Amino acid sequence: MTFREINSKMVEATVMSGQRLFSQRGAMLAYQGEVSFTPNTAGGQGGIMSMIGRRVANEDTPLMTVEGNGTVLFGHGGHHVQVINLAGDTLCVEADRLLAFEGTLQQGTMFLGSQGGVMGMVRGQISGQGLFTTTLKGHGAVAVMAHGGVFEIPITPQRPVHVDPQAYVAHHGDVRNKLSTALGWRDMVGRGSGEAFQLELSGNGAVYVQASEEKL
Repeated sequence: MTFREINSKMVEATVMSGQRLFSQRGAMLAYQGEVSFTPNTAGGQGGIMSMIGRRVANEDTPLMTVEGNGTVLFGHGGHHVQVINLAGDTLCVEADRLLAFEGTLQQGTMFLGSQGGVMGMVRGQISGQGLFTTTLKGHGAVAVMAHGGVFEIPITPQRPVHVDPQAYVAHHGDVRNKLSTALGWRDMVGRGSGEAFQLELSGNGAVYVQASEEKL
């Protein structure tokens, strides 16, 4: 396993020759061994299209390519850190919540709430919540950040999950998502989350929810 949780706010990553890690800029706390950190201008493993997608999504979070032999301690802003291991499936996570991930994972961009149609787009803009999210697919580990801790909620066909968009961290599995509102247009004035907007996740998988609605 590449990432080892040191405590709730810090992970240790093992860096080996011939393998790469990607991390958020400023996430390195300390390292041992012969390790290099290079600014990544190609959008990670997803190439130039991934970088363009992140710019369109207003998620131009700078990445660093980490290579060499040694160990690195990662953390950022005192945020809670959660390690998620992927076994061939796809993880959807907001770009600014990515702390670090293995270079074996293919990076891309997805429209969050895509099944919500045009009205879903309008509601997402009003809520102030980013509608695009980063995707990581394949076999490997991901370290994500959140406020106040992370709770994993299973998603099953019989039990879809409704999440406050501002409490959403990530999800994985064969999951459909729909951004909707539980209130009328008049009731939405001055409201940006909670009962006003909901992200409905259905299918088979899991969603990660943070304890605080504060954005990173």
